[in-house]
Amino acid sequence: MDEKETLHRYLRVRRDNLLGKLDDLNEYEVRRPLTPTGTNLLGLVKHLASVELGYFGEVFGRPSGVHLPWYDDDAAPDADLWVTADETREYIVGLHLSAAAHSDATIDALPLDAAGVVPWWSEDRRDVTLHQILVHMVAERAHHLGHADILHELIDGTAGQRPGDPNLTPRGPEEWSAHRATIEAAARAAFDATQKAQGRDNP
Repeated sequence: MDEKETLHRYLRVRRDNLLGKLDDLNEYEVRRPLTPTGTNLLGLVKHLASVELGYFGEVFGRPSGVHLPWYDDDAAPDADLWVTADETREYIVGLHLSAAAHSDATIDALPLDAAGVVPWWSEDRRDVTLHQILVHMVAERAHHLGHADILHELIDGTAGQRPGDPNLTPRGPEEWSAHRATIEAAARAAFDATQKAQGRDNP
């Protein structure tokens, strides 16, 4: 497997992982904001689909022709990061799949050293190659997949990329609760020791 194939494989796996985070969740759960800044699962899918259309489309002179109204001049800020009530899950997932297909066509058609221009980057760094954009998008997807992992765990307690994920120690609910309590106790003890060293009362 050459370098382009390796990067492309990592990109595809991250895409599949993200869509998997929607499985078994209802309409409210996939749209629900779970952070003070409104981060939500379906919004991450919408955002990453939009981003791919730009980076593997416009950047390399291969526009997709897909209109993204949340990027219009009169669109509200951050409209690509959440899903309105009239934007269906099927529409957002379909956009994600079509964006992936468009990106794949660009990646397959161009060599790693193909030149592109990112017009929304600063002038001193907007000249790029396909290699650079592949690395950028693998990192972008991994970054947001980490958000999705935490959101999904907050919604239904499910962690990991799939059932039986070997990266997670196998524990039952009571064992996870005890594990969390151990970490909480350690954090509290460290804080208390710091407060004592600074001559402050514990809260």
